[in-house]
Amino acid sequence: MTSDSPEQLTLLRDAVRKSRTKEPAEITETLPVARIAVDVSLPHLDRPFDYLVPDDMAEAAQPGARVKVRFAGKDLDGFVLERLAESDHDGKLMRMRKVVSPERVLTPEMADLCRAVADRYAGVLADVTRLAVPPRHAKVEAEPLRCDQPPRPPVSTSRSEWSPYPPGFLDAIARGEPPRAVWTAVPGADWALAFAQAAAVCAASGRGALLLAPDARDLERLAAACEAVLGPTGFVTLSADLGPTARYRAFLAAVRGCARVVIGTRAAAFAPVAELGLVAMWDDGDESYAEPRAPYPHAREVLLLRAFRQNCAALLGGFARSAEAAALIESGFAHELIADRKVIRAAAPSVHIAGESDHELARDPSARAARLPHRVFEIARDGLRSGPVLVQVPRAGYLPSLVCQTCRAPSRCSTCGGTLRRTGGSGPASCSVCGRPAVDHRCPECGDTRMRAAIIGARRTAEELGRAFPGVVVRTSGGDNMLDVVSDAPALIVSTPGAEPVAEGGYAAAVLLDTWLMLARQDLRAPEEAVRRWFNAAALVRSARDGGTVILVGDPSALPLQAIVRWSPEGYATREIEERRTARLAPAAKLAELTGPSEAVNDLITRLRDLVPPSAGLEVLGPVDLDEETVRAVVRTPRQHGPTLVRSLKESQSARTTKKNPGTVRIQVDPPSFG
Repeated sequence: MTSDSPEQLTLLRDAVRKSRTKEPAEITETLPVARIAVDVSLPHLDRPFDYLVPDDMAEAAQPGARVKVRFAGKDLDGFVLERLAESDHDGKLMRMRKVVSPERVLTPEMADLCRAVADRYAGVLADVTRLAVPPRHAKVEAEPLRCDQPPRPPVSTSRSEWSPYPPGFLDAIARGEPPRAVWTAVPGADWALAFAQAAAVCAASGRGALLLAPDARDLERLAAACEAVLGPTGFVTLSADLGPTARYRAFLAAVRGCARVVIGTRAAAFAPVAELGLVAMWDDGDESYAEPRAPYPHAREVLLLRAFRQNCAALLGGFARSAEAAALIESGFAHELIADRKVIRAAAPSVHIAGESDHELARDPSARAARLPHRVFEIARDGLRSGPVLVQVPRAGYLPSLVCQTCRAPSRCSTCGGTLRRTGGSGPASCSVCGRPAVDHRCPECGDTRMRAAIIGARRTAEELGRAFPGVVVRTSGGDNMLDVVSDAPALIVSTPGAEPVAEGGYAAAVLLDTWLMLARQDLRAPEEAVRRWFNAAALVRSARDGGTVILVGDPSALPLQAIVRWSPEGYATREIEERRTARLAPAAKLAELTGPSEAVNDLITRLRDLVPPSAGLEVLGPVDLDEETVRAVVRTPRQHGPTLVRSLKESQSARTTKKNPGTVRIQVDPPSFG
């Protein structure tokens, strides 16, 4: 037997390799170039790239399809944006590697919106498309789901939920016009039913509607209203809480046109609704609408961009009014949709502040100092005769913060420095950070071992009220124990802000405790947020003619509390926007928050100063140290120069990533909280 030479073995291996290698397909003759958005998050590569389309992929590689391409030596995901007859690129084009799915999940309208959102927030397209298009599930795509023309729902002649407001908004939607309104709902209004009725009018005209709710509880209410008005198959629910498979199934139902109405939470702001005619959002000031992932878009701004670019109607509704909504009215982009003052007064409860009059102070001298003054017990006792009473407490837990009994110095853990707290009525205090019990705690300032509560939580409040009202049912709502609905039976419902359940027939009374704590939060938006929370709670109470009463425990002269007494959310929002204009804060000014290593932030600011013209009025606040490695700076310009600021931020980031400068700077345009 003779052995093969090394040269013969090499020739044999090459022959085998060639026999296994498939000849590449020819390039298609029809629109042979695909313009693709590649999944790359580097700012200097934030542009589409051209690839050649092999003939065997030509049919599947349509605009909106997911593909794989070779980029910088790696196989990366991407979306086909368009097909072209030729490329304006001078060099040789690479072939597309693979069509992952022929499903056209990134429609032209969505791609245009994603590009606009990226430009609005100094971000990159790849980050926005990750928010807009859920991850693929091949099994879901294979399911039989085809409905090209959903039936138009019948429109009820009864528009009771819109009758208190000036006519014309729904009529304009029915005519195919794009009205834009900021809707201030009357107390006790069924906002979910009103949204469903507006969506039904829009769907009946042959166009689509997109409705957003701030959280899962409100979305459930909206879904129930839509089912009653549109039927169980007349809408699609799109929410991150559905889970990956169910969410992708709902997304495909929307993109395939199985329903004209899509409802959801923040995740649905980019939902692909065909022939969009209406976008609507309830309680736009809720912090849950702010996206925590880059480029940090706010769902309100996404909907407004859609309304502008797709020329559709827009509706921002709420019991309160945000400063951004007030700015829209002021600019003329939207008009005010509000009931007559007599209608509001007839629907609103009677609102009081503890210690608001000399007569009350004469009866109870500690009314302004006590946490639970005498009038609170009177109103709660009267309310319990006819129904449930709501008690709002700003903080959850039992005693979430402790201080020294003698000198009032904050009590902190001797191990990690965390705040000490009590989680129940017995046992030693423990650290809120590391959880260790503070058995031998001694105040470092005065040496006292005794502690007292600095803040009282909802659980301790419920315990105190249970002792004050023996025989009355006391229930708590908040955290992991959220109540959705309570009956009209007498009971005390102790809730944290935003966790208030809806009472059948409305609450007989509401007590809003520790208002100072909500106003003292370290955030420039704290007063606006507190007012929004109080209006939302007070709106759950019966009207004054039905005996409904609300009492706030706090400073009677405080303007946020006075806004609740007068039931004037629009007046407070107007005052807020004026103060923002004086202080040059959003939305009266354009702001961007820069966070990162000191050297990187300073480098970005230097580049920014070179790009922004002096006429734009650029102002830099900071940087200030956040910790040993991170600093934060704020840059701002007048609102009219906002596009220049955002564009310059993007160019500065691109220059840094092109040169591979060390350090990453986090850019957040118009941050939802600032303080």
